[in-house]
Amino acid sequence: MTPKQLLEEAKELQDTIVENRRYLHAHAETGFELTETLAFVKKQLEDMGYEPIPCGRAGLVALAGGKKDGKVFMIRGDMDALPIKEEADVEFSSTNGRMHACGHDMHTAMMLGAARLLKEHEDEIQGTIKLMFQPSEETFEGSHDMIQAGLLKNPEVDAALMIHVMAGMPFAPGTVIVSAPGVSAPAADYFEITVQGKGCHGSMPNTGVDPLNAAAHILIALQEINARELAMDDRAVLTIGTMNAGTAANVIPDTVVMGGSIRTFDEATRLFIKKRMTEIAEGLAKSFRAEATVTFGSGCPTLVNDKELSSCVETYVKELLGNQKAFSVAELNAMSGDQQSSKSAGSEDFAYVSQEVPSIMLALAAGQPEKGYRYPQHHPMVKFDEEALAGGSAVYAYTAMRWLEEHS
Repeated sequence: MTPKQLLEEAKELQDTIVENRRYLHAHAETGFELTETLAFVKKQLEDMGYEPIPCGRAGLVALAGGKKDGKVFMIRGDMDALPIKEEADVEFSSTNGRMHACGHDMHTAMMLGAARLLKEHEDEIQGTIKLMFQPSEETFEGSHDMIQAGLLKNPEVDAALMIHVMAGMPFAPGTVIVSAPGVSAPAADYFEITVQGKGCHGSMPNTGVDPLNAAAHILIALQEINARELAMDDRAVLTIGTMNAGTAANVIPDTVVMGGSIRTFDEATRLFIKKRMTEIAEGLAKSFRAEATVTFGSGCPTLVNDKELSSCVETYVKELLGNQKAFSVAELNAMSGDQQSSKSAGSEDFAYVSQEVPSIMLALAAGQPEKGYRYPQHHPMVKFDEEALAGGSAVYAYTAMRWLEEHS
């Protein structure tokens, strides 16, 4: 099998991949509640001759190859959507109040396309390719859940790869960007701050304890962590996204609940911010006679790209797509005159896999602004260019087969 042959085979599957993508898009589901999605993916795999295995609360694993001794390479596609009402002008839009606004329907469809390619070339696979169909990436829970259920065992995974489509990129659809070695996506932590006061009539604030006043001071003070307690190169974002309290304009409520998130590229910075948040919230609340509790919920660590794997995969995608549609981050930086390492501000729970085995993240261009794809990921009007699908399937299949060929 040559790269050209595999790419041509993938292009012949374009209509099938598009059809699968549109079904998944129209039947968007969120989190671990992927009833229709799982049933669809499972049937597609079984029809190809696979024996998909449930993994965790809503994940699926399928194995390709295994006929020849060798290592195990894993490819990941996430399946969950977002709780967003779709406003995009597409004929296959979701109408159930959920939307594939991050492109996970593209990932799942490309993985199914890759599964077809791998089945056709199963006798050529020098080892085993594990296909990971993951739920609940948006809540940073699915990858960890599957790992806890034995994802990386039986057979034991030696290396792993993920692809993420990107809307609004000024590159031809299907162009691949290979992440540089090191951290490319930040750790994420969701949190909730509960401020407990004592409710009273709005005309007699002296008879109660105002939690809104305390919460307002906490919100402002938390921004001082970035401004005065972190060094210039300690990249971090702390955001309060919700503040809920009260039901009447003339009543001081008992409680305020704030919700937010943190993004950090360094574990020491991550721990420091969480420690200072708790100290600031508790201390300020006490100074206003209230009490504050900080609770950290779901999150994920940093996504770390393996140096050797990054180099190998760059070579493979250039073999497959050519130098005009495959770039390393260093090459993009040189073209733009930016010598800084490129890092995404969005977190990715494939990070849990990257903490366990050598891993790599690829970005796949799927929508040029000048062609009408101008809305960003997670926007209710975002659209993705389906022209990227066949190439994405080929990248999944080819990189896995080539890595096994070189390392088995």
